[in-house]
Amino acid sequence: MTDTSSKTQQDTDGEARRKDRPILRVAALSKRFGGTQALSDVDLEVAPGEIHALIGPNGSGKSTLIKILAGYHHAEPGAVAELDGEPFDLGHATTSRHDRLRFVHQELGLVGELSAIDNLALSHGFARTALGNIDWPQMARRTTALVQRFGVDIDIHRPLAKATPVQRTVVAIAAALQGWEGGRGVLVLDEPTAVLPPGEVARLFDIVREIRDGGAGVLYVSHRMDEIFALADRVTVIRGGRRIATRPVAELTPRSLAELMAGEETHTAPDTDHRPAPSTASAPSVLQIRGLRAGPLRGVDLDLARGERLGITGLVGSGHEIVPYLVCGAHTGPVSGRLRLPERSEQWTEARDADTLGLPMVPADRAAEGVIGDFSVGENLTLPLLRRLRAKVGRLHRRRESALVEDWIRRVGVRTAGPGARITTLSGGNQQKVVMARCLAQHPPVLALCEPTAGVDIATRLQLYDLIERQAAEGMGVIVCSSDTQDLLALCTRVLVVRDGQIAREISGRDITERALVHAMEGTE
Repeated sequence: MTDTSSKTQQDTDGEARRKDRPILRVAALSKRFGGTQALSDVDLEVAPGEIHALIGPNGSGKSTLIKILAGYHHAEPGAVAELDGEPFDLGHATTSRHDRLRFVHQELGLVGELSAIDNLALSHGFARTALGNIDWPQMARRTTALVQRFGVDIDIHRPLAKATPVQRTVVAIAAALQGWEGGRGVLVLDEPTAVLPPGEVARLFDIVREIRDGGAGVLYVSHRMDEIFALADRVTVIRGGRRIATRPVAELTPRSLAELMAGEETHTAPDTDHRPAPSTASAPSVLQIRGLRAGPLRGVDLDLARGERLGITGLVGSGHEIVPYLVCGAHTGPVSGRLRLPERSEQWTEARDADTLGLPMVPADRAAEGVIGDFSVGENLTLPLLRRLRAKVGRLHRRRESALVEDWIRRVGVRTAGPGARITTLSGGNQQKVVMARCLAQHPPVLALCEPTAGVDIATRLQLYDLIERQAAEGMGVIVCSSDTQDLLALCTRVLVVRDGQIAREISGRDITERALVHAMEGTE
């Protein structure tokens, strides 16, 4: 064999080995926070051209693993990591190879005070003119091109704090994909579809598949089984900080995957559990709304019955997502219309004064709108109840406060080191339970929920379903505003579908199916 043919054969063999080896390999990954072992000897491999799902209960260690890969946390000594066969240090975000590790975190990592243009520039810099000034027209064109890929209308000059959760999610994904050339790299997506409606989820899936087909690897963190079975090639399950199994998705069923997650037999696949709700047709109204107008809404009328679980849904921009904010007086823009709580008063309240009704809400963006990160679990829970907890001298009645906090932690099943623990030490699902407890502790006649299961695992999702059902059974009227059809199927007696700012369809009882919901949202009945 000549030297040339030998060299060619070596190149061919080298390329074959390169194609066979994983793009990302992590071994013996461990992490401890004080007395808590968050991860213990976790192994993970992502192959080229693979969508690899990472799934596990809240607190299992998924977010910790992602943050170590991103350089936010350092791994314990002994961990091994390779990117395309080259070793790199886990926990060093400044390593140049990390340019081929792209992330969309669950918290999105955006600066709310800045526009979409500025947020995208934070990671990839500003375009410059020949004189060195910022080329704002070029920046606007670049940003518009990135966000238009998702088909979502967004004002790229407006602070993201004023954008919807869906719009912020799209900006975060666009930021991660800036300059993405595919090939030998890994895109890490941590719950990217938490607040995206079906149409946007489908568009995101198409983009993820394009990246995979280009030879890159995708590490996809999700709590939703339907997404895993629709998108992933393999799935790794972690529980209690340990890797339980890695399996081809084709070899699993929703039940068998749920069993791996829960560590015990699961008799009903959580993603197909449709719980029939009792009829509330004869129950009296606890909330009436007439002529509600705000943003894209163009005159919405609705009645909510005592004990009813009313779903409100629609595509992005239809206006469905702002209804709970309007009901609770949390909408900041111009609004008109009237609301009434018939069992409290015959008087109508102007929509602009809806906050005087005192109805609580579980907001869509838990991190930005639901919790105060510097406060403890107990402080977050009792924030709207301080007046009730005052002692005669004007100070808080600490014993009464402590009893209330412990009672609600027990009722909703919050897993925490104690009421004094910072809320940010809890998993997303447990933070959601605290927000829910804060609302329920006010004993309202109506509870408004926005994307109630966004970013929570399957077990917590079912716990929240049970909690909501119990409250409705006791007579509370519940509004479930969600883009997640699973929530609507599992919870709702009736669903109102909003399209072009108006209620376009009402679906009740057993007519509430995923097919009916999607067709009603898309206008393709």
